[in-house]
Amino acid sequence: MSQKITNRIMLITYPDCFGQGLKDLRMVLDTDFKGLFGGLHILPFFPSTADRGFSPTTYTEVDPRFGDWDDIMALGEQYYLMYDYMINHLSSESDAFKDFVEKKDASLYRDFFIRYKDFWSNGEPTKQDLERMYRRKQIPWITVQFNDGSQEKLWTTFSDYQVDINQNSRVAKQFHADTISFLASHGGTLIRLDAVAYAAKREGTSCFFAEPEIWELLQQCADVLKGSNSVVLPEIHENYFLQQKVEENGYYVYDFQLPMLVLNALYFGKSRYLKNWLRICPRKQFTTLDTHDGIGVVDARYLMPDEELLATRRRCFEMNPDVYAMYAHSGIKIDLDAFDTYQINCTYYSACGADDWQYYIARAIQFFAPGIPQVYYVGLLAGENDFELYNQTQQNRDVNRSYYSLLDVKENMKRPIVQKLMRLMAFRNTHPAFNGDFEVLPSGVSELDLCWRNGSEYAILYVDFSTFECSIVYTEQGVEKEL
Repeated sequence: MSQKITNRIMLITYPDCFGQGLKDLRMVLDTDFKGLFGGLHILPFFPSTADRGFSPTTYTEVDPRFGDWDDIMALGEQYYLMYDYMINHLSSESDAFKDFVEKKDASLYRDFFIRYKDFWSNGEPTKQDLERMYRRKQIPWITVQFNDGSQEKLWTTFSDYQVDINQNSRVAKQFHADTISFLASHGGTLIRLDAVAYAAKREGTSCFFAEPEIWELLQQCADVLKGSNSVVLPEIHENYFLQQKVEENGYYVYDFQLPMLVLNALYFGKSRYLKNWLRICPRKQFTTLDTHDGIGVVDARYLMPDEELLATRRRCFEMNPDVYAMYAHSGIKIDLDAFDTYQINCTYYSACGADDWQYYIARAIQFFAPGIPQVYYVGLLAGENDFELYNQTQQNRDVNRSYYSLLDVKENMKRPIVQKLMRLMAFRNTHPAFNGDFEVLPSGVSELDLCWRNGSEYAILYVDFSTFECSIVYTEQGVEKEL
């Protein structure tokens, strides 16, 4: 039985980034970070062949390098848990894919994956189809050779090892239902539908968030969880219009818009765009500043003028020239005047110039924003970009995926910024005002004034981005205090 969602901060972490695995993670949470978190998003802990866990071969096993289901369930006794379900694709090393390659049309999985010959009217996408398509890589397919010697193109949105699932397949629908049910019965309160917008495809569209396919798919998944504590959480990186649509249909959403809006205010000393977002943003949401993928750029589009968003991205690169150089070294040429980067591979602490006070302000804003805050494990320890790890792996996103030994955790906890952050998190988790009503109070062009009120208790965050003045005033049984 999974735990119920509570309005307390959630930690996002890999299973092996605090120590060696799940047992070490539990020990760190029980000691060093006791009481700081209500929930845990444990990034993919299943056997996987690529993409740091996001190319699973099965969901019924825990990768033995991390532990086993007993370790997961032990964490689930103390925290509400979020699991990733990669609804768009399955590993090319999965039993289903191997069976398909071996038996082709005689396989139970003959229509489980997207076969180009069946998806496109003429068996191939036209030039217009490719131009219209919302693509993550230049060539969105692989050519597979079956055991009988024949070849076919199969859809691969992300990598050649992550083969897209045909959402119209009866076998695929049963696979979704069985897997989601299994995850919920094994402690999953939130089943995070990773890259779900890419799964909703239809010829003649961008093959991203196609309607009504997206709603049919979400409903199909939600129906599996009826009568339980578990719910689905659609993971969608795009402009806020899509997030608002998802919220209107009753689902939790992610606030991926907040990170760039906060950086814009910190960099340029004005709060207009941030204040507007906090007034209109979904209330049934999880807020982020950082995730395992980095800082989303496209998410904040249309919430500030394009030139403002591009200037914010440019300033982040100016403050982190090694990140810009890393892209160039990877063969990625960035046009600073165009939207050609989906996200910035950078820790949020480094994006704040590794400035403790500005980072504290950013976290305070996140914790006062509507929704349930998520804190990525690197952000919890105010981690800077890890170029040592990047140099080992040559994977850009690894600058934001450090490994911390148990000693590293202890040492980082001594830093003043981490101590301040932990006190702020404890305040956010326990003050009754955060279970009340939220308001953006009137303030000047460089200021932000946020208030939570619950009966006679309140908590107010004030920030002046021109001077970096920041204060938190709150009541305790009617007596006003300052944090």
